[in-house]
Amino acid sequence: MLRALSSLVERKSLGAIVDICSKMESGIMGVQKQRFDVYTFVMVRFLKNYDVEHGLEFHRRMTSKGFVPTVLACNKILRTLYNENQGDIAHKFFLLMQEVGPKPGLVTFSTVINGFCKERRLDEALKHYALMTAKGIEPDIIVYSILINGMFKAGKFDEGGQLLSTALGKGLKLDVVIFSTIIDGYIQRGDILRGIKVYKRMLRQDVQPSIVTYGILLNGLCKNDQFPEAFGVYCQIVKRGIQPSPIMYSSLIDGFCKVGNLVEGFALYEDMVIKGHAPDVYVWNMLLSRFTKQGWMENALTFFYRVVKSGLAPNVCIFNTLLDGFCRLKQIKEAVNLYIMMAAHDIAPDLITYTSIIQMIFDLGIYREAMALFFQMVKKGFLPDVITYCVLIDGLCKYHKLAAGVQVFDNMVTTGTKPDIAIYNVLINSYFKDGNLRKALELFKYVLDCGPDPDIVTYNTVICGYCSMRMLEEAVHLFAELKKKQTGHNTITLTILIDAFCKEGKLDVAMSLFSEMTGKGRAPNVVTYSCLMDGYFKLHSFKTGFELHKEMLSNNIPPNIISYTVLIDGLCEKGMTKEALSVFYSALRCGFLPDVITYGVLLCGFCKFGRLVDAKSLYNCMLEAGIKQNSMVRNMVAKYHLHSINGSDLPVYERSSSSSSP
Repeated sequence: MLRALSSLVERKSLGAIVDICSKMESGIMGVQKQRFDVYTFVMVRFLKNYDVEHGLEFHRRMTSKGFVPTVLACNKILRTLYNENQGDIAHKFFLLMQEVGPKPGLVTFSTVINGFCKERRLDEALKHYALMTAKGIEPDIIVYSILINGMFKAGKFDEGGQLLSTALGKGLKLDVVIFSTIIDGYIQRGDILRGIKVYKRMLRQDVQPSIVTYGILLNGLCKNDQFPEAFGVYCQIVKRGIQPSPIMYSSLIDGFCKVGNLVEGFALYEDMVIKGHAPDVYVWNMLLSRFTKQGWMENALTFFYRVVKSGLAPNVCIFNTLLDGFCRLKQIKEAVNLYIMMAAHDIAPDLITYTSIIQMIFDLGIYREAMALFFQMVKKGFLPDVITYCVLIDGLCKYHKLAAGVQVFDNMVTTGTKPDIAIYNVLINSYFKDGNLRKALELFKYVLDCGPDPDIVTYNTVICGYCSMRMLEEAVHLFAELKKKQTGHNTITLTILIDAFCKEGKLDVAMSLFSEMTGKGRAPNVVTYSCLMDGYFKLHSFKTGFELHKEMLSNNIPPNIISYTVLIDGLCEKGMTKEALSVFYSALRCGFLPDVITYGVLLCGFCKFGRLVDAKSLYNCMLEAGIKQNSMVRNMVAKYHLHSINGSDLPVYERSSSSSSP
């Protein structure tokens, strides 16, 4: 029978097929139940052959003869069509059901609405939801779940929230799947508070979170930098006896690494291993990356060898993370050894590897070798990306090779690599430093007119450039323009202006900007305070300068070598050389390495107030530390004939090590 029907379907013998079904209905060929099985069989064959016209006509003829199939059979046809991505045909069949029968029921509407939602045709889904209610069919929890899920995936969070309230208002109890979908929708939108609110509502409804729900919450909290809350969710998971998934561990470890809490990050890593999860390369790289960013390369290598010993094979990303750490610290020997180790593991360097090494070579001041490596890289078939080009241009510009940097930029554009705003920022800054105001402003205007969109660094660069050329009026005008833009200004912007006005002796304007900064919740940093302190010291307003230093410390802003140098300079100006020396020791004890400016300021103070023996000792210490003298130090040594003075037997810092910092 079925073989004969298949043959008739292939020949599109609609009349013969309907005749067979009619005889079955009248009992000539079997019981009535068989007719409906045959109906489904015939419909599926027509539709699978993409013969929609004959399939729908078959249904129409059957119903016209009074042989109306069950809604159950028709729902099965609809599901088959949707599963095979034939939504348009399914909808035509649904319309035919409305026209000739059988009458669509709750499951029929649910199937059609789900089909539209999967096709992201939410408007059509809502129309059929409205049609359903108009026909007096009450939506069940499945229909609401489908629609709410569709709305959230389409970004219609408010409408989805309203539908959720409607469902709950009717006493329907949503399951954990739909609650998880809603929470995920809000979190993906970035509305973490709303997601948590729905989570709490779920708990009030006595719906227990699943491992998926916890994963959504935990990942969302970590991505929004709410790590204490994320850890709280993790504790709930453990308390309920649920085994955290590897993804949950990864999210939390990533979170702790981002805030620099390696202790907790490693504790979770160890727990992950103990629980039988095998951490992947991604987790491994997260922990390594945090080590390298902290400059703890010895710890990074120890961890690296431990993981390799456990059997996990490193990839190029792992090596690049370690290499970047060594390169940033200019540890050439270690970087070279690691590069050799890559070859031992049969891992070829990629573009990121070369870019890190090129960056290190530039940082070491050997730009010719950096360029040679770049050309070697290109010769091997690597196409430089925008980051590599940025490293090249920045490196050349830092070594006053602006023309070469511009040449690289032109080559980049010619070869079809689109410069990003970081590259334009480097060039604008270099033109200002080169004293080429016209070129700097031309490039800035080009960015404003043609893109890429300038960022806060662009504006800060131009404002700083104006200030360096003592064009404060233009700097203030651009600052006023920036305040109107969505980009907005930041602490660095205000610090640049504060520094400029301090150098001009306009402390009232500088303090006005400082008040604006603190009044609008922008926290001043150590550079901001250093600029103000230096300004007041230069005007001999020592009391205010020292008060600013105390305020900085009371605000838990740690000093750096610049702020120490400014304070030493202020104390020396006031004749407090003993106290200045004490601050110098304090900087040393805190691990700061004084530069030639710091030594020069203290040296000047000693010479100015007749402490020439101490000046000679300090000068000797500077040379022993490998610090090259600048013109200021050189002139001072000549002026006060320090070469002819015998320094004390002990270095100045040893003789006065009992001094306390102010």
